Amino acid sequence: MARQDAQLARIVVLALVVHTPRHGWAIHEELSPTGDIGHAWTLSRQLVYRAIDTLVEDGLVKRATPKDGGGGDKVIISPTAAGKRTALQWLDSPVTHLRDVRTELVLKVMLRERMELPLASFLEAQHEVFDPLIASVNKDASDSPVNLWRRESANAVKRYLTRLARDVN
Repeated sequence: MARQDAQLARIVVLALVVHTPRHGWAIHEELSPTGDIGHAWTLSRQLVYRAIDTLVEDGLVKRATPKDGGGGDKVIISPTAAGKRTALQWLDSPVTHLRDVRTELVLKVMLRERMELPLASFLEAQHEVFDPLIASVNKDASDSPVNLWRRESANAVKRYLTRLARDVN
């Protein structure tokens, strides 16, 4: 797994734990292809547990005393104060690259909605970051396959953000 993917896995798992403390299997279920978040972005069970271990090592989550879950004992993962701050800072930070819309931006929107965090101000900040990038991409009038793709993708992002903002208001 690439470093950037591992960081995204870690922060998404953290955000889910900040929203609702839960055991690792429940996080895995959420991020499986049939889970609510997994419909947009999936993470294997192995990588979920690796992210949890890293978050524990970094002091962003803690493991509670195991509780009987009907089957094997289930260890509840909950955020620390530093974990809450880290997750909320990430959720409030606009995405900086157009290529990260399909993963990071979609996840942030989904998680913000789930956590009932305001979306309008986040989308405004996202527009401020992307509008100059989109304008720059649109200035290149060349119809080479790469430039055509970049323009179409950038304009799709602009429409996506506009639609999200319209649906919020």
